[in-house]
Order: sequence, then C-alpha cells, then structure tokens
Amino acid sequence: MNIVQIDNWRDYRRDGEQFLHTATAAHQKKRKAFSTDTLYNVTCMAIEKLIMAFLMKNGDLAENHTMADLLRALQLHLGDIPDLTEKLLYMDTFQEICSLDNFTIHTPSEDDVAKMLAIGEDVRALLHPHLYDQRSSLH
Repeated sequence: MNIVQIDNWRDYRRDGEQFLHTATAAHQKKRKAFSTDTLYNVTCMAIEKLIMAFLMKNGDLAENHTMADLLRALQLHLGDIPDLTEKLLYMDTFQEICSLDNFTIHTPSEDDVAKMLAIGEDVRALLHPHLYDQRSSLH
C-alpha cells in the first residue's frame, strides 16, 4: 500500500505536544486561569492534534473529531487498542456538542483532569514511535 502523507502533519504533532505540555504545566502549577473545563479542552485538543498528526502522516483523516471517531481511525491503522479505547471513550463523556438536540457539558473534577492528562500522555507515548520514526518519515 502506497501511503501519501498529508502535508503539515508535523505541525499537528508540534501543536499536540505543546497543548499537552501547557495543560500539564498549568495543572501542576495550579494556574487559576486554567479551570478544569479549560484543562479538559486543551487536553482534548492535544490528543486530537497528536492523533491527527499520526493519521495525516499515514495519508488518512478521521471521519469526525470526537474521541470515539479518532479512536476508530486509529484502530484502522493500529488494530484493537483496548486500554486506550476505554480512556478515549471516557474523555467523550464530558462533552456532547455535535448535536444541538443532545448538547451536554459536564464540568470535570480535579481528579478527572489528572486522569485526562494521563490519557494524553498515554496517547503521546503510543504514537511517539510512529511520529518520530525517522526511517519512515519523508524529509
């Protein structure tokens, strides 16, 4: 199978890394400007950017950008990821904003945020070998 990389996937990788770093540092330093809702959203953006970088590098895109949709797209390339499946579906339980009829937002607790940041690190760790493998990257 000949995979054509989608341009600027490295930008998505960089943005994902930066979002995750920002959320983690803000949480550790208890930055008042970062509410639990804000940390949730920044962490979700980090996860989305990292997964999109992986997909774009592999010439693919997700159908939508919910965690469930990003997971399905990842599974097409990596197979079943049971541990990550549960975690990404957990992330989706805080916001359902795709439909105006079922629009719901749940404010995460401090414990939820800690769990979310760990999920972000899990995604980063899973994808790191694929996103930084110099042998398979086109320069």
